[in-house]
Amino acid sequence: MADAASRLTALAEELLSQPLPVRVRAWDGSESGPPDAPVLVIRRRRALRRLLWKPGELGLARAWVAGEIDVEGDLYEALGRLAGLLWGRDADDSVHPVRDPRARAFARGLLRLAGPWPPPAPPAEEVRRRSGPLHTRHRDRQAISHHYDVGNDFYALVLGPSLVYSCAYWQDGGTLEEAQRDKLDLVCRKLALQEGDRLLDVGCGWGSMAIHAARHHGARVTGITLSREQAALARKRVADAGLTDRVEIRVQDYRDVHDGPYDAISSIGMAEHVGSVRYREYADDLYALLKPGGRLLNHQIARRPERDEDAYRIDAFIDAYVFPDGELAPLGRTLTLLEEAGFEARDVEALREHYALTLRRWVANLEQHWEQAVRATSPGRARVWRLYMAASALSFEHHQIGVNQILAVRPLDGGASRMPLRARTWTESAGGSGA
Repeated sequence: MADAASRLTALAEELLSQPLPVRVRAWDGSESGPPDAPVLVIRRRRALRRLLWKPGELGLARAWVAGEIDVEGDLYEALGRLAGLLWGRDADDSVHPVRDPRARAFARGLLRLAGPWPPPAPPAEEVRRRSGPLHTRHRDRQAISHHYDVGNDFYALVLGPSLVYSCAYWQDGGTLEEAQRDKLDLVCRKLALQEGDRLLDVGCGWGSMAIHAARHHGARVTGITLSREQAALARKRVADAGLTDRVEIRVQDYRDVHDGPYDAISSIGMAEHVGSVRYREYADDLYALLKPGGRLLNHQIARRPERDEDAYRIDAFIDAYVFPDGELAPLGRTLTLLEEAGFEARDVEALREHYALTLRRWVANLEQHWEQAVRATSPGRARVWRLYMAASALSFEHHQIGVNQILAVRPLDGGASRMPLRARTWTESAGGSGA
């Protein structure tokens, strides 16, 4: 099939009504497009069959995970150019896949190029569809296992020695490990942890927050996670640090914690898994677990508000390959639900640019240790994380999503908060505690 790249480029430009911003190299060796642009490599014709079977993001994601399409050149530049086709288009300038003649012509052209049917099966890394209501305990355990139980060795390569899987807190010239240490210490200082305080760390990951709070602030910490692999490594790290008398790691759902009251609660990068149907229950449960005057630090990714919130849909690629059933909410909605549960919001800090920097460092770690990462999990899984993290970095940089730390308090009867009049006392210790 001669000159498949030119035919694909012409089809795409007709559909989009504008030039394609990347160069295309097809399976037949042909190339088309701007010579100085990143190259979208279509290694196999069956990638087109995936796109015909699942038009849009999911079809492209399956082809990427399977290694049937790739990018040659700067991945960030390629994603930025392609994302501009979406972010730069007016919301009303959409292409309906059935009614629009451009879409029908595009599909007919792909069909002629795609080769024999049927479409290939989804890659093994794609989550198998779950049945039943969203965010039951059983379904949440399955979703968490899909994301986190992919090998501690893989995450260690990506995250580095800190083993912290959330946004770091950067200063100029700092390393990833220093920035993650500073983030953990920032959380501890916002919570005003003192010797002997009981801290509940919801979604404790590999135990880094629990270890830091116990070692440097004298807290007695209960960390909970639904991932058995995370819990096993977290317990080992706690034992290696000599903190088994201060830190307990449990495989437990937040809905099953009944041993309050706690002096403080940290929830760092966990609330995205809760879901809109359960978020008020999550807020109520954390409120009940805090003693009056206790503080909650909720560190959570937020999306931009939709003009029609009922139109919000979970991202197809992320739902299928990264965070099954994960949902993002606007900051205002999260604050409202926390306040409805009884919390008083005392401080909100936006860390959007910090997360973009963090993700770029994780991508660099993955690329530097690519062969080891592939051996630790699978080629498809490594490709999922590279695409997910690079695209997410751009989303933070372009203000498509953000991340915020919400400091809230459970007021005492009568309304006292036990907060200082000048609440941002934690800024006086910026730079960490020398962990």
